[in-house]
Amino acid sequence: MPDLKRLPNPYPDTNFLAHFTQPEFTSLCPVSAQPDFAQLAIDYAPNQFIVESKSLKLCFNNFHNHQSFYEACTVGIGKQIVELLAPCWLCIGGYWHPRGGILNDVFWQYDKVPAGTWIPDQGITEYRGRS
Repeated sequence: MPDLKRLPNPYPDTNFLAHFTQPEFTSLCPVSAQPDFAQLAIDYAPNQFIVESKSLKLCFNNFHNHQSFYEACTVGIGKQIVELLAPCWLCIGGYWHPRGGILNDVFWQYDKVPAGTWIPDQGITEYRGRS
């Protein structure tokens, strides 16, 4: 997988939130090798470093041919970012499209939200089938 890259936080003395979304995330099912689709949302409160967005995009794109369960993709990406950045706080949501009639969303959080940090809704609408 391409390495995630970090950059110095331009405002290490300021409490703020960075929000990334990937509306067209894909990976492969490790059992059937069929494609799985999700929307990912990542929120984090930086410490000394921020993630370089192009490297994050390349990391996401590499999953097109990666066979892994929903939980492994979602939590694995979150842990990879935490290992790289050591943020004050991070939350990742994997909003997976149903397969076999079952909806399976995966959420993982690292540490506690820093005091005074505004955490908006991740902005991913709940899946709705045909009506």
